[in-house]
Formats: sequence, structure tokens, C-alpha cells
Amino acid sequence: MEKRKFIELKKEEYGIKEYIKKSLGKGKISKLDIEYTPVGEKIIISATKPGLVIGKKGEKIEELTEVLKNKFKLENPHIEIKEIKNPLFDAQIVADEIAMNLEKMGNLKFKVIAYKRLQEIMNAGALGCEIRISGKLPSDRAKSWRFAEGYLKKSGESRKEVDRAKTTALTKTGMIGVKVSILPPEAKICDRIEINEEIKNRIKSLEYKEDEKDNIKEKNIKTKKRKNKKE
Repeated sequence: MEKRKFIELKKEEYGIKEYIKKSLGKGKISKLDIEYTPVGEKIIISATKPGLVIGKKGEKIEELTEVLKNKFKLENPHIEIKEIKNPLFDAQIVADEIAMNLEKMGNLKFKVIAYKRLQEIMNAGALGCEIRISGKLPSDRAKSWRFAEGYLKKSGESRKEVDRAKTTALTKTGMIGVKVSILPPEAKICDRIEINEEIKNRIKSLEYKEDEKDNIKEKNIKTKKRKNKKE
């Protein structure tokens, strides 16, 4: 019974998430979490532009809460919007944008779209990025194309630091799959060496002082030799 309840709960959550994503539109929201509290249900939406999600005077939020109450039978849904600080490090936003560009520009320009987005992510400071586009792209046969740059962990504890997402694009030739993996600059990697600048400067100052001492010693030795020669 508990397993069935858990499965039903997860089905409801999936339905709520899919409805919110479709109603708000692709490329506007990234992550969506549902928390159950004694007061009611807390729905946390991560968005690039919270103003577009909220609407004028909170109209969109009010409409969404009414739908959640009536359609999904939620008792007291409370929607919270979180702003994504850097959309280029959010894998879901990047994947959705690539999919939308493929739908607009066509699948023949998939290399231009992928390489452009890859360079933007790496120039922003990401440690690594991988973009995979699969489907009937330049020919009738389905293929998978990989665009990658930088450092990307695929195993071990550091693998959890990689942000992964996937989506689909509906083009004239059919459905195109998009997968994105991004390793942000603040990621904690086990085999990454970080040098403390303060300690580095101290070592440099000590080395400089030692060099000065050596120079003074050499000068003293030279002056003594000159005196001895004169005598």
C-alpha cells in the first residue's frame, strides 16, 4: 500500500511539474520542487526572469494557484519564485534555448547553434561543458553529435557537481534530442588544486629577502678579496 501511495504521489508531482512548464513556456523555468508542509504545498520555481512568470500584479501566479486547487486538488498551494543568477550555468535553461533555436532556425544549423552556446558558457567561466544533439539532423539517418570543451567529471563524487539536463525539439524532420552537462566554476573537485594567494605572496617575499641576503654576502666577499689584494 505504501509503495502504491508513493507511486501515485510521484505521478501527481510529475503531472504538476509538466503542467507548470507547459503553461509558463519553454526556456523560462529551470528547476521545480514541491515541498509538503503542515500549512499546505510549497512549489518552488527557479526562473531566469521572475517578472515574466509572476505577470502583472501577480495575475499568472493567481491563475496557476486556482488551476492547482481545482485540477490537481491541492489544498493550499503556495508558489515561490527563485531567480537564476547566471542562466549560462543552468543546464536546463541552456538545453531549452538550444531546442527553441533548432525549432526556429532549423536543424541544418545545429552546429552553429551548439558551438555558439558552448563558447558563451566557457567564456562565462565554466570549467567544462558538453552538448549532445541526436536525431535526423543533416541526413535521413539518426545520428548523435557531441560538442565539448574543458573539464567534465563523469565518475566519482565530483560527478554530482555537474549540472545535467535534457529536452526535445520538434522540427520538420522529426524529434531532436538535446542533452547538456555543465561544470560550474564554483564546483568542488577532489583532484583540483587551489593555491592560497596570501601564502604564495609570503613565500615570494621570503625568497626575495633570501636573495637580498645572498647578494649582500657576495658583495662583502668581493670587498674582502679586493682589500686582501691591495694589502
